[in-house]
Amino acid sequence: MLFATAKSQTSPGQEFLPGDRLAVLLPLPLAGAYDYRVGADQRLAPGDFVRVPLAGRQAIGVVWGPSCGEIAAEKCRAVVERLPLPPLPAPSRQLIDWVAAYTLAPPGAVLKMAMSVPAALEGPPRQASAYITGMPPAGLKMTPARQRVLAAAGQPLAAAELARRAGVGVAVVKGLVDAGALLRVPAPGPAPVASPDWRQPGPVLSDGQAEAAAALRRRVGDGFSVSLLEGVTGSGKTEVYFEAIAEALAADRQVLVLLPEIALSAQWLDRFRQRFGAPPVEWHSELGAAARRDGWRAVGEGRAQVVVGARSALFLPFPALGLIVVDEEHDASFKQEEGVVYHGRDMAVVRARLGAIPIVLASATPSLETQANVVAGRYHHLHLPNRHGGAQLPTVELIDLRRYPPSRQSWLSPRLVEAVTATLAAGEQSLLFLNRRGYAPLTLCRRCGYRLQCPHCTAWLVDHRLGVGSARLQCHHCGYLSPRPSVCPACQEQDSFAACGPGVERLAEELTARFPEARIAVMASDTLTSPRAARELVGRMTDRDIDLLVGTQVVAKGHHFPLLTLVGVVDADLGLAGGDLRAAERTFQLLSQVAGRAGRAAHPGQVLLQTYQPEDRVMVALAAGDAERFYAAEAEDRRAAGMPPFGKLAALIVSGPDAEAVDRVAAQLARLAPHDPQIEVWGPAPAALSLLRGQHRRRLLLKTARRVSVQSVLRHWLAQIRPPNSVRIQIDVDPYSFV
Repeated sequence: MLFATAKSQTSPGQEFLPGDRLAVLLPLPLAGAYDYRVGADQRLAPGDFVRVPLAGRQAIGVVWGPSCGEIAAEKCRAVVERLPLPPLPAPSRQLIDWVAAYTLAPPGAVLKMAMSVPAALEGPPRQASAYITGMPPAGLKMTPARQRVLAAAGQPLAAAELARRAGVGVAVVKGLVDAGALLRVPAPGPAPVASPDWRQPGPVLSDGQAEAAAALRRRVGDGFSVSLLEGVTGSGKTEVYFEAIAEALAADRQVLVLLPEIALSAQWLDRFRQRFGAPPVEWHSELGAAARRDGWRAVGEGRAQVVVGARSALFLPFPALGLIVVDEEHDASFKQEEGVVYHGRDMAVVRARLGAIPIVLASATPSLETQANVVAGRYHHLHLPNRHGGAQLPTVELIDLRRYPPSRQSWLSPRLVEAVTATLAAGEQSLLFLNRRGYAPLTLCRRCGYRLQCPHCTAWLVDHRLGVGSARLQCHHCGYLSPRPSVCPACQEQDSFAACGPGVERLAEELTARFPEARIAVMASDTLTSPRAARELVGRMTDRDIDLLVGTQVVAKGHHFPLLTLVGVVDADLGLAGGDLRAAERTFQLLSQVAGRAGRAAHPGQVLLQTYQPEDRVMVALAAGDAERFYAAEAEDRRAAGMPPFGKLAALIVSGPDAEAVDRVAAQLARLAPHDPQIEVWGPAPAALSLLRGQHRRRLLLKTARRVSVQSVLRHWLAQIRPPNSVRIQIDVDPYSFV
């Protein structure tokens, strides 16, 4: 058995008959496909899912094309069977090849993302049991955990799924079964997939919205195109691209909508249901195993007409995809940093091109890369400059903390306190934004200055006092947890540790002390433990059960709160620190999005930005509402430096458990670096997180002109080195993170 080609080289109607050799790609990090032989009584075609023998076991792979190996046909092992599944569509196979070639990842590792639900490949699950609420016996002690289980068991659910929805362990479910409070029933089959009704009328659009919607509808069914739908926050971009979705559904084509952090997008899901009368199929990491299995098969069989998901939804096996929408296209969470390192937005454009379909990129603050493509004429541009329904953009005011500092042990300037007081008196809602989770980012000894650091990462432990497992110190990079020590390990002083700096929990504590009558809630990834929790919190804001919302960046994800009129940014400078290439752009985008939560309905809004750098061009642009000027200056700086999108970058991250071995490999890479006037290599240098999850890390950065093939340079460079098995070299083409 030999490696075959890594490319899916097929032709329409191609078929492999008994005795033919073919290439089967397996979802493993291998260099290419394996050669196999078509067995007796088998007829196979490219894209077929097959079971094949592999090293004493059997594995499931995909027929990738004709064999290019040199092994004799009689020495090839035969395919065991073809699985009764629709084939992996040709555009999906082409995308896998393209992503592998672009990122220099093994094709099998990319295929694994398309085969991420093994249970979906094995056919219907065996008949299992489910549980539904019965009559709790008299005298049964009802704990909060048990109450949540019984509330969730209004429909038959498997024990694991019921436990997941209730946020408890399976043991709690089994205890209720034993007590007779839950009844065992046969597990239902997959729920039928609801069909969104494109015939339902949508809301009345403004003239600008209607013009943009008409342009998007015309591009559905008209081949490949990329459209940037840019609009200020609250301009109704979602309703505009809903019209394109309706057009695709009318043509009996599938639709994929990518959202950042889909688990937090409760309002988007509600708006879709209102518009089309049925929910879309969801795809994200918070789904249970059964939902992922059923969703994967529904997509592959063409029953799922609209899928809304995180970046991984891009690799679902759509047989009739007709439209892709990437909402909040600027969001950095579309970049996958682990495993196969790729950018979901960019690969979505590739998927659209391979499938000859339109794609819509929507944002109030488009990325510089997307704007450069608009200027170059590669992307269409649709602009919505006004808020929908006559709502006005909020006023933005800078608070210079050098002149108006908060009082001691406070994080709010007098001006911001005054604004919150007035907003509460008016019966309106406020949002205070601080992009820092937990209670405090640093804990140190008051006597000797010892700082509590993660033992596995070069990161301080964050003090947490709310949410699951409260009163804990946590590393936000590896998840390490520790109780707060009572004795300093360095000087042995008792009870000497102090929390330094504010997180959202500490800010909420200050607000509670200042405004004891106000109803305060914290919105952060630590406190939103499930999509259900997110939906409930959003519902409380919409129902006016919250006066003051304290949040991290999750509050900026497209939420619409009609009575929210004040946004206060506690530390507007936070994202500007460090040497990140995109620090200014990201800060401008994030603060613009946060500011856009204010005044989205009838009540005017105001935004107060606390800053020590009011002269910074990000702050000046935010205060003036002059995004165009900011982006022009940012683009000019990038162009002058030859940085993306006007140049190319690729990072090499060398990591391993032994620092000396990592340093040796990094130094060897530096010695073998390419020499070319169009290429610069920087490093090696310790990564910003030089120790991450117990792995020592060094970085090298490759910078080239646009016309240089980065992949060719990297292949030639890396072919010269064979690192020990303990050292890993990760390639990040187009890096977004520099940690």
